[in-house]
Amino acid sequence: MPGPFRIDFDSMNRIQEKLQEDKKILSIYFTAGYPRLEDTVPIMEALQQHGVDMIEIGLPFSDPLADGPTIQQSSTRALRNGMHTELLFQQLQSIRERIHIPLVIMGYFNPVLQYGVEAFCKKCQEIGIDGLILPDLPLREYQLEYEPIFKKYGLLNMFLITPQTGEERIRQIDQASEGFIYMVSTASTTGAMEGFGDPQRDYFERIASMGLKNPQIVGFGISNAQTFEAATRQAKGAIIGSAFIKHLTESGIEDIGGFIKRIR
Repeated sequence: MPGPFRIDFDSMNRIQEKLQEDKKILSIYFTAGYPRLEDTVPIMEALQQHGVDMIEIGLPFSDPLADGPTIQQSSTRALRNGMHTELLFQQLQSIRERIHIPLVIMGYFNPVLQYGVEAFCKKCQEIGIDGLILPDLPLREYQLEYEPIFKKYGLLNMFLITPQTGEERIRQIDQASEGFIYMVSTASTTGAMEGFGDPQRDYFERIASMGLKNPQIVGFGISNAQTFEAATRQAKGAIIGSAFIKHLTESGIEDIGGFIKRIR
């Protein structure tokens, strides 16, 4: 049996390596344990097989404030299926024997706190998780209390900005970040949109003109080739969540390749 995964601190994090590639990044979010409890790893294998650049594994939570109805429903179903933090870690225990692309766990801070922040980060390192996205973990709290723990275990922490985030705050987030900035396209909850309007395009241009040191990946509202192309015109990549979960709901895990082909 192979031993636990260990990060070589002389090398770059997989996320940083991926961001250096000369391509637009396609990241897919899905909820662990949905549609069925045992679907987590097969979904990841199919995503990698069909050319996805990065995977965001959603840790389901009972009160997902920023999530639209599609992701909320998948979280509720996953929890009913029996998904929880320890089970997710068990499912991912030998994932690096099969998956080589960057893996990010996205969720809310409460389950991490309940598990124990250091214990959670240590487990992520052992499995081979590259980063976390915790939308409700404030920047200041992260810097004062948790940043040394994340760094100890080689984890990048990605922060979110929205069209309402002020320039000073964006620059603080950029300074504190070492991976990418999660650029929320709209102030509403997650969900697919038909296209981006002038407010979104102005926002994308404004952020691109700021000369930030970290690349941006756009999330919320990306569902097809048109919105992916529009979102990545100036940003490094885009994240698709709700549209992919809707596809899983309607088609199961058998036609993941067909979904990805319709994006690019």
